[in-house]
Amino acid sequence: MTSYRGKHRKQSTTGRNVARLAVAGAVAAAPFVVTAGTASAAPNWDALAKCESGGNASINTGNGYSGLYQFKQSTWLAYGGGAYAKNAHQATAAQQTEIAARLLAARGPGQWPACTKKTGWHNGSGGGGGGAVKSKPVSKVTKKAAPKPAATPAPAAAPVQTKNGADYTVVAGDTLSKIAAAQNVAGGWQAVFERNKDVIKDANLIFVGQQLDLK
Repeated sequence: MTSYRGKHRKQSTTGRNVARLAVAGAVAAAPFVVTAGTASAAPNWDALAKCESGGNASINTGNGYSGLYQFKQSTWLAYGGGAYAKNAHQATAAQQTEIAARLLAARGPGQWPACTKKTGWHNGSGGGGGGAVKSKPVSKVTKKAAPKPAATPAPAAAPVQTKNGADYTVVAGDTLSKIAAAQNVAGGWQAVFERNKDVIKDANLIFVGQQLDLK
């Protein structure tokens, strides 16, 4: 990341005035960068922070760069970070993002050349989606139990048809032929069927419990 190049000697009055104007311009431009445009064009600070520091706001490896966006101390101070902490890694993630927005407005995404190339973070809008650095909870998906199949209704029992004055009740294994033979019905099963048409609708289908007239 390109750092702010200050010299370790007393600046002239003119130099100090130029520096003040540069910082003031960056501060004034920051709100515009953060709020202007549509949500899809907003800088994806999550992507940049993950690339630069793994998303660790307090990282300080001692290589001269620290915080979410790996600020050099001189750059951090030049863009107003001193109002929050001496070094970037000592400030909150939101404060670091504010200073990064000022740096982006003043110098563009080229301040993070490696991650700009790696993530496609061009003009502060690459890497997919925008927003401040924050973790997003993962919603839990609750599986719904499959509905139980409806129970198949049991077949209705055959109606027991009765005949007033009947003299025979059908039992298991009976047929009209067997009944006619066992009861010595003249005319055989046809006679039994004819006498009981109001009870029997089909000569081949009789039910246990039916009462028949055989005489």
